[in-house]
Amino acid sequence: MAKRRHNFNAGPAALPLPVLEAAQASLFEHGGAGAGILELSHRSADFEAVADDCRARIGDLYAIPDSHEVLFLQGGASLQFAMVPYNFGPGGAYIDTGTWSSKALAEARIIATAEGIWSSAEGGYRAVPEEHAQPKAPEGATYLHYTANNTIYGTEYHYVPEADAPLVCDMSSDFMSRPVDVSQFALLYAGAQKNAGPAGVTVLIIDKRYSRTFRGSPTVPKILRYKTQAEKGSMYNTPNTFGIFAVGQVAKWVQDHGGLEGMAKRAEAKAGALYAALDAHPLCTGHAVGHSRSRMNVTWRMQSEAQEAAFLAAAADAGMMGLRGHRSVGGLRASIYNAVEPASVEALIDLLARFEG
Repeated sequence: MAKRRHNFNAGPAALPLPVLEAAQASLFEHGGAGAGILELSHRSADFEAVADDCRARIGDLYAIPDSHEVLFLQGGASLQFAMVPYNFGPGGAYIDTGTWSSKALAEARIIATAEGIWSSAEGGYRAVPEEHAQPKAPEGATYLHYTANNTIYGTEYHYVPEADAPLVCDMSSDFMSRPVDVSQFALLYAGAQKNAGPAGVTVLIIDKRYSRTFRGSPTVPKILRYKTQAEKGSMYNTPNTFGIFAVGQVAKWVQDHGGLEGMAKRAEAKAGALYAALDAHPLCTGHAVGHSRSRMNVTWRMQSEAQEAAFLAAAADAGMMGLRGHRSVGGLRASIYNAVEPASVEALIDLLARFEG
């Protein structure tokens, strides 16, 4: 095998090596089925077992109650920006903490009425609301939507917001990274390609009151209704079968490494060490304010773009990839999702210690 690089990409992102090995083994022949995982019919008993296993593992990790269920959809989190207002109806309230929450609000406003109730845009998206000063959804709001982790700006909620309205969360980039009481949510959704699997599958954990009853307009296409997808077991159309298989393998890897509690400890240790190194470095300034620092996406700037370019070149020479900040903001970013090994973070810290500009 060719030498693998330290992968700090924001998404599609690093996957655990055992997951890649399981995928490789299943490509030619999967589990006695006589065909590879890419070739199995989504209607076959062999693939139904794959999907059931993935649901069960996610259910085990999150201790999902009978009131909720798991769906596997397509279109990434971006499709959910539309499906949420289509299914929850007009009157949504949005907390804007970055590019993706801003896009979710804009999409909702195309479909129905929706209100932005808080934004950190003016300050450069450096923070999420502090827990003691949470914005409240207006009376009569049909849902409250927030983004748990902001990949571009490197901010993250370290609590679940209080909400009088049904709570909806885009958890794409910190899904499977820590324990969460899913009973607090009407819906949480996650594009898998950041922390839970490959691109092309979106995992939903949804309250059955919203997946088994359609509350939207009769003009909403059937394929965009949660009820349609739930009643067909996520098989209304042909799903991303390989993606579901891979998410199940990631869930197995998480179970084997201490579950969500184990992932939380792993994330806190990696992020804590990297932030400490950045805070100590005379050339580096972190983007996110302290209470909002992400454990998944660490963002920072150096004193000049020339220094940043030099650091990226040094990182490439050291076998690292994915450290350039998002094209919309520049700077530097290390995405240190579950699958990024502590050794990779240690290598990055060592490079920072040696870098003098």
